[in-house]
Amino acid sequence: MAKFSSIKQHLYRKIASGEWPENHPVSSENALAQQFQVSRMTARRALQDLADEGLVVRTQGSGTYVAQIKSQTSFMAIRNIADEIRSRGHNYHAKVQVLRQEKVVDQIAELLNLTVGEKVLHSVITHFENDLAVQVEERFVNPQLVPDYLRQDYTQMTPHEYLCEVTPLTEASHEIEAISPRPQVCQWLDLDRPEPCLRIIRRTWCADGVVTYAVLTHPGSRFRLGGHLSFQSARA
Repeated sequence: MAKFSSIKQHLYRKIASGEWPENHPVSSENALAQQFQVSRMTARRALQDLADEGLVVRTQGSGTYVAQIKSQTSFMAIRNIADEIRSRGHNYHAKVQVLRQEKVVDQIAELLNLTVGEKVLHSVITHFENDLAVQVEERFVNPQLVPDYLRQDYTQMTPHEYLCEVTPLTEASHEIEAISPRPQVCQWLDLDRPEPCLRIIRRTWCADGVVTYAVLTHPGSRFRLGGHLSFQSARA
């Protein structure tokens, strides 16, 4: 494992320093195996991990190349939307649409590792940038891990801020897709008529299990997906 980590850190440094820019060829499995005196399988695993993280692209018969970083950055971090909006010098506020406890249904129960019929905590919050709705955040929270979730004022603190404070995250998964929003979402986004939206589906974990399942919906005319990627905090 120490040598596997050394290979990944070596590759991280090459990319982060700019020595290997976008589309630059990455050392082959054979070269890495020889350089670090490991098996080819270990070298392949290190390269595949970087490919899974979106940092390199592997093409059969061609080799491995540094990915176009700008196209991957949205997958690399979980950010607080209030901080993002304020960092642009804009005004942020939120409107709580739903905040309640309810019985969990099949799909949500499976995603949160709960039993159907158990209680789940449900919130829907619209986030505004300069009085324009830019995101609807629908979130289902495991009450066993965050029992005080419903007692917070989410006009003063985002769910992201609260959850990071009480249950430090250890893992997350993302799915991104283009959708046509249902009428209720259009209402929450203050849309006069349906328009294409971008939906981010996210599950988060802490050391004790699955914390939340969240659906973040953004109107296409008001939202651009992007960000900045830093390699300095990367871990093998």
